[in-house]
Amino acid sequence: MATIGFIGLGVMGRPMASNLIAAGHHVVGTARSASTLERAAQAGIPVERSLADAIGGADLVITMLPDSPDVERVALGPGGILEHIAPGAAYIDMSTISPGVARSVATAFGDAGHPALDAPVSGGEAGAIEGTLSIMIGGDAAVIEEQRGVLAAMGSTITHVGPAGAGQVVKAANQLIVAAHLQALAEAVMFLESQDADVEAALTAVSRGLAGSTVIDRKVAGVLAGEFEPGFRLELHHKDLRIVADAAAATGTLLPITRTVTGFVADLVAAGGGGLDHSALVLHARELNRSELS
Repeated sequence: MATIGFIGLGVMGRPMASNLIAAGHHVVGTARSASTLERAAQAGIPVERSLADAIGGADLVITMLPDSPDVERVALGPGGILEHIAPGAAYIDMSTISPGVARSVATAFGDAGHPALDAPVSGGEAGAIEGTLSIMIGGDAAVIEEQRGVLAAMGSTITHVGPAGAGQVVKAANQLIVAAHLQALAEAVMFLESQDADVEAALTAVSRGLAGSTVIDRKVAGVLAGEFEPGFRLELHHKDLRIVADAAAATGTLLPITRTVTGFVADLVAAGGGGLDHSALVLHARELNRSELS
């Protein structure tokens, strides 16, 4: 069983840390926000206010943070992980960040004698709670095998996808696909409603055919009820799509559907919807249709 310092105890990090504890690992967590620490403590996660205290005795440190600058600051900045991590301890970043930042962080830790992996996840809050996340990992295969027991406590699919940074490239592709699926779901709802179909029955039928997807299975109920409590915030998906755009631009890769959906996501975030679940793309589709009909 590992001794783990876990940094980032939000919507995803909290259940991930809880699953590690349930699997028998010794976990100490920390986060910037006092309210986040309180919720984690209420969930039975031992917490420390200080990063140094949370990771000082750990043989593995895990981060689950919102964006690239957060990871750079916490991992490499003054008072950060690299200053306080125990000799030889490993580091796994499970955030979704820029592939370039993931590579630079892995290099910094490797040069200091710490095995490092970038291991972003897919599956949303439900997958984090259920311990069924898909984990896509960049780094050394031998390090993945050493940490497989830890990873298996959080995810049911553990895939080595290449060298450092590759996990983030694959996660970017995942977010591209999810955004396209969510937009397709939004447009399907609009189309079905315009044709006076039974939308719920129709999507149940669709979900059992070739068009079925995890997006439909997990998101239809909220979309039809007009409930967008975030399992994954739209503003975070917007950040992920910016990562896709930047990486694609660097190689001159054209992604026309992704570019269009990214614009819709940006519109919703600009209108104040960044805190909603990303399935709220249906609200943008409704607004477009109201504009067309008026």
